[in-house]
Amino acid sequence: MGRVRIVVAAAMVVAASAGCGIVGGGSPTDRSLDGLSVSSPRFRDEAPLPAEYTCTGQSGNPPLRWSGVPQKQTKSIALVVDANNAQGAAEVHWVLFNIDPLTTELAQSSVPRGAGALQGLTSSGKVGYSPPCRPDDTYRFSVYALDSKLDLKEGAGLLKTLETIAQHTIARGRLSAAHIE
Repeated sequence: MGRVRIVVAAAMVVAASAGCGIVGGGSPTDRSLDGLSVSSPRFRDEAPLPAEYTCTGQSGNPPLRWSGVPQKQTKSIALVVDANNAQGAAEVHWVLFNIDPLTTELAQSSVPRGAGALQGLTSSGKVGYSPPCRPDDTYRFSVYALDSKLDLKEGAGLLKTLETIAQHTIARGRLSAAHIE
């Protein structure tokens, strides 16, 4: 029950404060956010997520690419992978932050360690990519340009990490997988 409360609270904080994509739209302030383009060489937006990137596969996270980062203002990049099921419950599968702002892609099954990227806790309470399992959920791979590096440690709590990302988001983009193939 505690995990459900944390997931719902995190989803509400992020949706209300930054429109981070956990639950819905919105903007952190009256200002509009710049848009980022997010893609993958392994699947198209709204297409199924290849099974190799799920709990039945062996590949870890899918490769991702992004563009449109406002270079002068961006101090780091964050990535949040979440799912929204038919009942409206959100589940966070991965939080990766403090990615170098010049980074424009993430390789399959990787974390850009050389640039100081860190991972936060997921809804399951684990650090790292927690592969999706529910075949009918929509999975969202959201990339955020942030106006600072986050003052958080590896394994930072989910709610605190999502709140901090929301506070510093200056641009965002998303790639969605309609379900698992």
